[in-house]
Amino acid sequence: MTDSVTAAPPAGSPEAKRRPWWPPALAGVLALGLGLAAAEVVAGALGRAETPVVAVGEEFIDLTPAWLKDFAIETFGIHDKTVLLIGMGVVLTVLGGLIGLLTARRKGLGMLAATALLVVAGFAVNSRPDTTMAGLVPTVAAGIVALPTLSWLVGKATGPTTPQPQLTPSPPPAPTRRSFLTAAGITAGLAVIGAGLGQVLGARRAGVETSRDQLEATIDLPRATPPDGADLLVDGANPWRTPNQNFYRIDTALSEPLIRAEDWTLRVHGMVENEIELDYDRLVGMGLESRWLTLNCVSNEVGGHLIGNALWTGIPIADVLALAKPSSDADAVRSTSHDGWTAGTPLDVLTDGRDALFAVGMNGQPLPVAHGFPVRMIVPGLYGYVSATKWVVELEVSRFDDFEAYWTSRGWAERGPVKVASRIDVPSSRAHVGAGSVPVAGVAWAQHRGIQGVEVRVDDGDWNAARLATVPSADTWRQWVWQWDAEPGEHRLTVRATTADGEVQTSEEAPPVPDGASGWHTIDVTVDG
Repeated sequence: MTDSVTAAPPAGSPEAKRRPWWPPALAGVLALGLGLAAAEVVAGALGRAETPVVAVGEEFIDLTPAWLKDFAIETFGIHDKTVLLIGMGVVLTVLGGLIGLLTARRKGLGMLAATALLVVAGFAVNSRPDTTMAGLVPTVAAGIVALPTLSWLVGKATGPTTPQPQLTPSPPPAPTRRSFLTAAGITAGLAVIGAGLGQVLGARRAGVETSRDQLEATIDLPRATPPDGADLLVDGANPWRTPNQNFYRIDTALSEPLIRAEDWTLRVHGMVENEIELDYDRLVGMGLESRWLTLNCVSNEVGGHLIGNALWTGIPIADVLALAKPSSDADAVRSTSHDGWTAGTPLDVLTDGRDALFAVGMNGQPLPVAHGFPVRMIVPGLYGYVSATKWVVELEVSRFDDFEAYWTSRGWAERGPVKVASRIDVPSSRAHVGAGSVPVAGVAWAQHRGIQGVEVRVDDGDWNAARLATVPSADTWRQWVWQWDAEPGEHRLTVRATTADGEVQTSEEAPPVPDGASGWHTIDVTVDG
């Protein structure tokens, strides 16, 4: 008897073609997942927010054309980042599967493709603001883990690729499904554990939350109790005070900047007599003030909910600018977030006596991280995109002619004053209500001018004056209610508001771009007999 050597079937052979495609595809997905989990662990241990996934996502946000960003905000609202992350997950799953299949057919090309993907992630990380060489360590860790895992798992999925000596002329041992599934299960388990461990090891995040907890015990923040008469308490209507967890969030940060209060500084420079730098203690030591202020996003559609009202505690921005002494030739302030986002705000708005604040508290608590901890800007009368910089670290006194901010460079208006608007909250659109007395209620706003009247119309009938709640200032929204003697049938309700200086809300419809939506909010209601 003579010995014989039988090789594994070559790629493209009938034997190889009969093998299912899904094991190598799954191998690629799991290898990529484990690599990303390793990046999360290392990022957590180093206190880095910029993992490869986050960096690629934020780079995608920066490179996305303005029309697509507007579409995402309009369509998904506060869930736009969740949708982006889901989309990235789908793309990464597809890429991992394709890399696994390529590695099974041509190992060298597959490994090269995986390396190229990691290089792209590395460039994305390196492009983020304030990135140092340490920021690339999680990406390197992802490669160190993902590439060997890819080779090992694909080998498990496809079986031996080198000739195996056999005592009898029998085919080579094919990979058993059990052995591959065992390896895949181990890899998936490690990826899940790694991702969780990365969160637990988020030392920088833990430091931020500890910093917030300490501030809550040391800074005197008032209770956020609405003033008497501000909330009409209509059943089903949104509360006058928006809870922190319900407050809308629209920004470009896929991962919130993580800054401890003790590490934060604010630099004020540019066209000033005195360039200054303040740390957190010095800023707070200038004296805290608390104001009820309504903030809304320029992307808010007519009747939309990208708006909220809260008790903000902070330091007047005008007091900080007074220390720097802006030049008389300056007309703008360019504010910069820790993540590089910028806004341009008229200088006169920041110094005209309105309650423009460097906010450190929100509804009686230190700012939530998602809303700008440790310090953000709040400027009544302007949309957030030109005034409400979160995680603010820099003010440059300048001129509008000399710079473009993040959104103005993408086609939005330069100054962004809030337009008068109103919304029906109760009843909801297409609701069924009973005949008789029906409360129609909602909110109206025109920050820094105030609301003096709200009117409701049924179908094309006369306008009816609504009852208004009291408000502490012109800088908050105002609740209203009107009792409707509803008759059976299909009806259309329309609302409009009038500002304290006499401007009646226009019926002319306009989209949010470039300076905010306009038009009357209208809903259809069925009154059952």
